[in-house]
Amino acid sequence: MTAVAGVVLAAGEGQRLRPLTETVPKALCPVGNLPLLDHALRRLAGLGLSGPSTVAVNAAYLAGQVVAHAGDRAHLSVEPDGPIGTSGGIARLRSWIDGRGVLAGNADAYLHDPFRDPGKDIAALLDGWSGDTVRMLTKPCFPGDTGGFSGRRFAGFSLMPWRYVRDLEEVDSNLVRTVWRPAEAAGDLELIPYEGLYMDTGTPADYLTANLHAAAGTVLTGPSVRITGEATESVLGASSVVEGTVTRCVLWPGAHVPAGESLTDAIRTATGLTVQI
Repeated sequence: MTAVAGVVLAAGEGQRLRPLTETVPKALCPVGNLPLLDHALRRLAGLGLSGPSTVAVNAAYLAGQVVAHAGDRAHLSVEPDGPIGTSGGIARLRSWIDGRGVLAGNADAYLHDPFRDPGKDIAALLDGWSGDTVRMLTKPCFPGDTGGFSGRRFAGFSLMPWRYVRDLEEVDSNLVRTVWRPAEAAGDLELIPYEGLYMDTGTPADYLTANLHAAAGTVLTGPSVRITGEATESVLGASSVVEGTVTRCVLWPGAHVPAGESLTDAIRTATGLTVQI
């Protein structure tokens, strides 16, 4: 079997997710009380890919936070002059990849398969791989959507052989242009169905929806949460305090909803920043 390295692409600025990402990189925004980066690392670990010899994380925007959070769990690639896109980020890792295939996942992807554990849910990307084709995890395009690949849309992870990676350049570019479309034109692109739910958490509304999906109609609480008010269908981060009422909300660690306040369909951070959906 062809050797494979895992890469979590975590360099993006998360502009569509602002103001939540003004002080926290998108990769560290929590979904279901777990940072998105950790979801991706856990999924790779479920495939047997863990540690800095087999998993890399790239960082650019607020890179210090990503580096500190990843720690020794991955090889770290910092883009000092700002993000250089998904293609540029892979190119910068060329010497570390060193001839292996690359299983690359976007840090902002939320995936959930009710029947398979993380990692097992995307194992079809690797099953029977020749080491020569480009594979893309996909879902059907939404009705009315144009673009995509033969009626299907990208679902967060792709698998690329070394021959498609070795000539990538460290310039601002994306894998759509440098790998996926060329592979499609050459007849080298294989579309692998994802059986579970996939969401891009790039906007506050989608980010809230992903969190509520993770809560599954319950109140999902982190450690040391204090509730003296009322909480319904929400995700409450560690040490958050609910003295008022929250409904379909996400409270980041340390967030506070005071007595007398009723918060619905919103995201609140520890600084008091509130994004109403």
